[in-house]
Amino acid sequence: MQKVLVVDDDAHIRDVVCFALRREGFDVFEASTGHTAIEQFEDLQPDLIVLDVLMPEGDGIAVCEQIRRSSRIPIIFLSSKDAETDRIKGLDGGGDDYVTKPFSVRELVARVKAQLRRKDEAPTAFRSHVSVGPLDIDTESRTCVIDGHTLDLTRTEFDLLTAMARTEGKVLAREKLMSAAYAANRVVSDRTIDSHIRRLRQKLRHVGVEPVHTVHGVGFRLSFE
Repeated sequence: MQKVLVVDDDAHIRDVVCFALRREGFDVFEASTGHTAIEQFEDLQPDLIVLDVLMPEGDGIAVCEQIRRSSRIPIIFLSSKDAETDRIKGLDGGGDDYVTKPFSVRELVARVKAQLRRKDEAPTAFRSHVSVGPLDIDTESRTCVIDGHTLDLTRTEFDLLTAMARTEGKVLAREKLMSAAYAANRVVSDRTIDSHIRRLRQKLRHVGVEPVHTVHGVGFRLSFE
């Protein structure tokens, strides 16, 4: 059974979500604070986390960032904050999906299944190592190294960079990047993609390279020339 950790300080929301997930055959665990969520993550090693953003003892974004130091486990944020800037902050903070309250429990369960399918359907058809100039990407360990510097990338940033590296020198439209970085049933705005690219560029620039180029009106390409 796949293990799902549900983290929310609202006991009613936990009960509803946990009931729905258990009915679908998941092994479900609960936490009500950020501190407990970290402890449960370390003890249980779940396959996915449903994580509230606004909580006592460590908000969801901080919890996600701490987990991302050691794991690429899928994380779905739950939040009452529905502005685009809040969604972008959650995704940039390492989240794989962002669901706003009030929400459809059936849709949330579908999103959980989609994230777990995506995790299980790792791109085995692709080679696990991608090298472009000084950039080396290992898709199995999900590590990215440039000239000896390991980049600390979110899941989405890693997937975007990998997609561009696989098509070195070619322009990828935003729609292609969305397909590479998100589940098939997930739609995000161009501004969200641009925000991820901006953060990715900042991290690349920090190690002394600027290989991501904008092709106005089309998309982005990766080139070290």
